[in-house]
Amino acid sequence: MTVDLRADKPGSRALRGPAGLSLRLEPRALTVGLLLVAAAVTMAVVLIGTGDFEIAPWDVVQTLLGNGTPANDFIVNDLRLPRVVVALLVGAALGMAGAVFQSVSRNPLGSPDLLGFSYGSSVGALVVIVLFKGGATEVAAGALVGGLITGVLVYLLSYRRGIHGYRLVLVGIGVSAMLVAVINYLLTKAKLVEATRAMVWLTGSLAGRDWSQVWPLLVTCAVLFPLVLGQGRALRMMEMGDDAAYALGVRVERTRMLLMLAAVLLTTAAAAAAGPISFVALAAPQLARRLTRSPGSNLLTGALMGAVLLLVSDWASQRAFGADQLPVGVVTGLVGGVYLLWLLVTERKAGRI
Repeated sequence: MTVDLRADKPGSRALRGPAGLSLRLEPRALTVGLLLVAAAVTMAVVLIGTGDFEIAPWDVVQTLLGNGTPANDFIVNDLRLPRVVVALLVGAALGMAGAVFQSVSRNPLGSPDLLGFSYGSSVGALVVIVLFKGGATEVAAGALVGGLITGVLVYLLSYRRGIHGYRLVLVGIGVSAMLVAVINYLLTKAKLVEATRAMVWLTGSLAGRDWSQVWPLLVTCAVLFPLVLGQGRALRMMEMGDDAAYALGVRVERTRMLLMLAAVLLTTAAAAAAGPISFVALAAPQLARRLTRSPGSNLLTGALMGAVLLLVSDWASQRAFGADQLPVGVVTGLVGGVYLLWLLVTERKAGRI
């Protein structure tokens, strides 16, 4: 592995290895990434110690290292750690999925929330809850299938000699509207117990998460994160336009389809684990881009920012409203709605919408 000082951005360094493999390092982006990792670890420790039985951060660390008391060991490792791990993975999955969709569509509104994939997962979950009275595993499977079907539908409806960013967003908004109608219909057909369960799932919550939700999500992220990151160079080229990417040797449609499939799988896996957590996928990549001041998709920093955002939101849902603990989806919806309004105003002033 060698360092090539002829980087395409002042201050950056390109690490080049065998078989043409390369990695561009930018000091600011690297610093932001390390700070986000530190923030995620800090918030994870604080969140594990938060609850009816408070545990000091140092005691949390000692317990995680295997030196805690039996009571702390049970509370930390069995009750609270799975919830925090799910929050980390869900936030990272949504952040990376949002970065992919915004880069593919070349549109800051290109988010799984607005493109309909989260609603597709919701329809799949509600079909299982309302019509088939399924359990937690069946609901997760229904959410996964619903999201995948929606992803295929949006792609096919958006395809016309390629995928255009605004066409993708407009088709996604239209599909979202139809899926919201289906959700409302299913809720009217549900009995009281089923409707209550459905509404809790639709809100998005990390409460009661255990290791059965961690492992499938962990495997999904372990497989898809390297796949998406491996396409980062091609994704940056595609942002210059399809013709330019073709000229540089990128198989555009194949790469786009692969990335969109991976992003849909990340979104639906996150929804299967915690319900449709809104606006994290929209905000995380853009906040990461503003911090790094780096062009391109910011895949890794977007994932780290998503993890931090969801951890902070989960802490706020437990602590910021007194004795009332809110589902984390309520907090992300409140903050995300304000962010979306600000984004729309900014885009309008810039003349892009």
